[in-house]
Amino acid sequence: MIKIEFYSSSTLTQIVLLLLAFVLSALIGIERQRKLKSAGLRTHTLVGMGAAVFTLVSAYGFSTVVGPHVILDPSRIAAQIVSGIGFLGAGVIFVRQNIVNGLTTAATIWVTAAIGMACGAGMPVIAAIATFLHFVAVWLLPKLGRLIPTIDKDPIFIINYKDGRGVLREVLSRSTELGYEASLTKTRKIEIENKLPLIETNMRFRHGRGPIEDLVESLSEIKGVTSVQVTKDEND
Repeated sequence: MIKIEFYSSSTLTQIVLLLLAFVLSALIGIERQRKLKSAGLRTHTLVGMGAAVFTLVSAYGFSTVVGPHVILDPSRIAAQIVSGIGFLGAGVIFVRQNIVNGLTTAATIWVTAAIGMACGAGMPVIAAIATFLHFVAVWLLPKLGRLIPTIDKDPIFIINYKDGRGVLREVLSRSTELGYEASLTKTRKIEIENKLPLIETNMRFRHGRGPIEDLVESLSEIKGVTSVQVTKDEND
């Protein structure tokens, strides 16, 4: 008969590690929540905490059944977390109007699970450093990336939208909120049989505060916008 122990010599350690996973995962979730991403505070907290619980169960949960004829492999559950979290990350990646969104959020879910596993495995220093490096990656690296010279610093946005709905005004408002200076380079009307015509406009955006992917995602979400493309050349 398996003996159930509600408290053991390692229980306090397990509780501390679980709480650490909760806190570190919540910190990452707060950063995503501030940016209004699909996976925010609750999702990241639950992912990190769940990964920690699975790892703790893998490391400590089967100690009572270990014997001369029973071999325990703690890495098996951890390996399943790594493969399973990929499905959750894929759930926040979506393609809309040929624009891929959610890659950074999926990556943070992956990192959060790894941080939770590190906590559950009794590696709090590694978990804390990984959390710190996460914030370096999402806050500092985009600023450094904007300093890297490119062939064309200000790519051209080809935006198609439905005519007569004030879409262009909303495009200018959204870009201004993100700190961009917008300039219109070309516009033309596309006639569609039995439908409202579409307007195709070429625009440049300069001096934004965030990565260009955030601007693309924001413009794609405007009601009436049918497509947003980023190119280096004018669309003739």
